[in-house]
Formats: sequence, C-alpha cells, structure tokens
Amino acid sequence: MRKFAIPLESGRLCSHFGHCKQFALIDVKENTITSQEFLTPPPHEPGLLPAWLAEKGVTHIIAAGIGQRAINLFTQHNIEVCVGAESDLPENIVRNYLDKTLETNDNLCDH
Repeated sequence: MRKFAIPLESGRLCSHFGHCKQFALIDVKENTITSQEFLTPPPHEPGLLPAWLAEKGVTHIIAAGIGQRAINLFTQHNIEVCVGAESDLPENIVRNYLDKTLETNDNLCDH
C-alpha cells in the first residue's frame, strides 16, 4: 500500500508546496486508487509538514515546487518526492504517476 500526498490550492496541484491550503491523501493498492481524503495542514512552519505527513502514513509526495530542505526532511522520513509536476486534479496526477506518464519539469521552488 502506498499513500500519496498532493498539495492543493482550489482543488488542483499548488505551485508551491509550503503555501498549499489543503492536501489530497490518496491510497493506492496494486496500482489502483482505493481512497482519497482531503486534509487542511497545520499552520506552515519550517520542517513541520514532513513530520505531519509522515504521521499520516504518506509514502510519496508529488509537488510542483518544493524547497531542498523540505525534500531532505521528507527523505529522512522515507517519503519519496517527485517534483516539477504540472497543475491538475490530484487523482489525475497520481494515476499518471502510476502509469508512468506523469510529465515533470523543473522544480518551481528556488529555496
């Protein structure tokens, strides 16, 4: 079982991870989406979101832009990070990741 976290703004992938208003947490079993829930993150503080998402059982993050420090913290929590995804609905992003058709570009975050 894998659990993906997608940072959202207005129901779509947020361009900057730390500024998202909500997370879609999507459970995947045998390459099939089995459930999806939406959570409001705690107020943003450096280093808080990796621990919070790890507590939720997240195994993968898909983001557009995310800072290198956050990437390192997620790695320390054994959470795989995919950056440079384009804005879309969270279930489409995860489905494309699973199908190996997710297109990524440069990390949109420069810190």
